[in-house]
Amino acid sequence: MEERIVIIGSNGQIGTELAAALRTKFGIKHVITSDIRAPQASNPDVPFEIIDVLDRKSLHLFFTKYRPTQVYLLAAMLSATGEKHPRQAWDLNVNGLLNVLDLSLEYGVNKVFWPSSIAVFGPHSPKVNTPQYSVMDPNTVYGISKLAGERICEYYHGRYGLDVRSIRYPGIISWKAAPGGGTTDYAIHIFHEALKNNIYTCFLSGDTALPMLYMDDAVRGTLVLMDAPASALSVRSSYNLTGVSFTPAMLATEIRKHLPDFIINYETHDPRQAIADTWPNSIEDSAARQDWGWKPRFDLADITEEMITNLKDNI
Repeated sequence: MEERIVIIGSNGQIGTELAAALRTKFGIKHVITSDIRAPQASNPDVPFEIIDVLDRKSLHLFFTKYRPTQVYLLAAMLSATGEKHPRQAWDLNVNGLLNVLDLSLEYGVNKVFWPSSIAVFGPHSPKVNTPQYSVMDPNTVYGISKLAGERICEYYHGRYGLDVRSIRYPGIISWKAAPGGGTTDYAIHIFHEALKNNIYTCFLSGDTALPMLYMDDAVRGTLVLMDAPASALSVRSSYNLTGVSFTPAMLATEIRKHLPDFIINYETHDPRQAIADTWPNSIEDSAARQDWGWKPRFDLADITEEMITNLKDNI
């Protein structure tokens, strides 16, 4: 069967690189990207549509035009930005998902991918090796909306048989995209500032450990999950997934192996610290390893070398 793949919210950090990987796999004409505004660098040979996931009428026309076999819904408002605009974050993250799931049922979509986040965990979740199933009491609107989305995805699978698949992404690190509105984005910004100014003021404390994943691993993991047979999947909420956990101080130490004079300072009153304090220090992802063979390829040393090598040529 010929695949027709739609990505909604393709301009973001993950969407940009996931779209490129899907085009490599399925061909340019088989992958239609879309977002609420056009990308900065447009290519007339690449199918693209301007779509607001909350505009149900336009979304309906979009599905009618392309009749997708797979849908990747990446449109979302992230953690720090969501705290500034909580009602908008809830509307986009939850009602946007409901719109896409309903249309996926109506148009017989074979598979839907929707990303969750480690933000679904909260102050009473286990901090170390947070398991697949544990206390989940997020206290940010981003985390609350993602937890609601997980329950909705599992409901649509159980009630209607819709093949929805999901990953709880940790912090994603990439040299190709600028840092956005996420609490873990310090781990991207630090490399830009290290190469430009040899100094960085971090909005998290030096000992704040968070789970991270290099973009190449994130994209590869997503594609492997989407290729897995439905019968192999035991999790229909969202899979825990991780690469490596580290602190800002650990990352600074690794950066100094490449830039010996690099200096890091710490901002002690940033509201993002309170968000990070509720998140896991590390993630246990045995379900993904057992069900679909997940294994990360990039550790902290690999990530640091990749980021510095590639950003040197782009800054």
